Amino acid sequence: MITKLLQEDIKEAFKGIQSHVLRAALTMLIVAIGIMALVGILTALDSIKGSISANFMRMGSNTFSIRNVKSVNISRKGHRRVNYLPINYRQALEFKKRFEFPGIISLNAYATGAATLKYNSQKTNPNISVLGIDDNYLLTSGYELAEGRNFSPLEMRSGGNKIIIGDEIAKTLFKKHSAIGKIVTLGAARYKVIGVLKPKGSSMGFGGDRNAYVSLSNLRTKYYRPSMTFTINFMARNQQLLNQAVDEATGIFRVVRKLRVGEESNFSIVRSDNVAEQLLDNLNFLSIIASIIAFITLLGASIGLMNIMLVSVSERTKEIGLRKALGATNKAIRNQFLVESVIITELGGLIGILLGIILGNLVSIFTKGPFVIPWLWMIVAITVSLFVGLISGLFPAIKASKLDPIESLRFE
Repeated sequence: MITKLLQEDIKEAFKGIQSHVLRAALTMLIVAIGIMALVGILTALDSIKGSISANFMRMGSNTFSIRNVKSVNISRKGHRRVNYLPINYRQALEFKKRFEFPGIISLNAYATGAATLKYNSQKTNPNISVLGIDDNYLLTSGYELAEGRNFSPLEMRSGGNKIIIGDEIAKTLFKKHSAIGKIVTLGAARYKVIGVLKPKGSSMGFGGDRNAYVSLSNLRTKYYRPSMTFTINFMARNQQLLNQAVDEATGIFRVVRKLRVGEESNFSIVRSDNVAEQLLDNLNFLSIIASIIAFITLLGASIGLMNIMLVSVSERTKEIGLRKALGATNKAIRNQFLVESVIITELGGLIGILLGIILGNLVSIFTKGPFVIPWLWMIVAITVSLFVGLISGLFPAIKASKLDPIESLRFE
């Protein structure tokens, strides 16, 4: 009996929607925009989280770096970036000699972030980062060569003008041709390309697609400055050894920096998994903000829906009177309008979910993150649409059910 009554209510609701298509479509659009905001933003954030996780998995969860930066966390917790005294080349080399923990260690230093590379008439934008690296850097940083080779021990010692470039640089300068063996101009010097990295994506700030790499010896010859600081990367054999490696590295580098017992460390050891956690924590905060924005949008949508349903009751007063005259009860009239409101919001919600998934996954194209189907947010969106429909339609439905049939039939 309940099922039959529900089927009849749904049938009448669809008749009401068909007889007022434009009004129903506008109402669906209001709800769809709210749901699209909710699903789209949260899908985009899920895609970004996937991109971050993938990039740090490539780097490896068993790596850490020693640098002169205290904090790289810029979040609601208010952590500030503090720069300590530079880690000079002598200190980096001394640590490398002293640190005998099983694993792979590498050194690198930042030369510039505003370089331009040229090849014949082609040139890059002046936003190329140049780093000086040793022969272990690519391994400890999770980079792979698409073609060519790494620096040889001889090139590391001699400081010759050899260069490894990122995928974006190679595509800009050489289009579809091989870059290996070509001579490019970097600043006033000419370099021979010996390697091209596999594309890793630089949209999230972790890739080397716009980076160029020279040997440490070449860096110290061409780019040295007194304020230059070196970064030490270390990759342990497995993640279980990482805590032990960090503790030992801290003790050794304190000795290298000539720190006395009780003095605060004037360097930072940053684990790759900690950086990922900090960034994901920041994105969780953004998820909360996005949910609040979407909630406000849906609140506006529910108010708009309620107004439209009230207008619908006024326009269909005569229809309501006729149905009551033919025997429809107050409950039947109330259920008809309530079901109609829910159907409109659910259809709008489904449209919003579809648009939100498309919009959110467009972000994955730019972040090179995974394609995301947000099942959880889809369920949330459908549930929210249901509540919006119930809340927005309840008052108009009650108002419609209480109309006097005689007065309704006389309504013009």
